[in-house]
Order: sequence, then C-alpha cells, then structure tokens
Amino acid sequence: MSITSVRLTDDVERPLEHLSKKMDRSKSYLINQAVREFLARQSIEESRWEQTLEAIDSINKGNAVDEDDVNAWLNSWGTEQVMDSPKV
Repeated sequence: MSITSVRLTDDVERPLEHLSKKMDRSKSYLINQAVREFLARQSIEESRWEQTLEAIDSINKGNAVDEDDVNAWLNSWGTEQVMDSPKV
C-alpha cells in the first residue's frame, strides 16, 4: 500500500473527523472508500460515453429504426397482438 498526502479544506476535514469518530473508522479508511466509489462512478461514466459514441456512429451509418415502427410496437404491448420488436 502506498502513502499519499492530501490537504483537506476545513469544510471537508471537520465532517470527516466527525464521521470517523461516529463510525469508529479511520479517516484514511473513509477517504479510501470515497475514492473507490468515485473511481467506480468514473468508470461507469466512461463506459456510457463509449456506448454513446458507438450509438452516434451507428446512427451516422444509417442504422436506425423508424419512429412509427417503434411506436406501433410499444402500442401493441398489453394487447392480444403483441408485435415483435422492430429491426434495423
């Protein structure tokens, strides 16, 4: 494990100290948890961005489903004649 020095502003340090005592956990533990969660969220956002770029590229290549076909499919839900999903 490595050591990294972090300067915390008072508005972060005070609640962190309070939470550390309340949870009976070290500030280091809480900071590690916060950074771990932040990194996980960043990874998800990066993945979503990549998926967005792929979707835009697909649309630019003409791979799209007509809106009327999608609406007809959705409107068939809950009826006796549920349609298959529209294809590209």
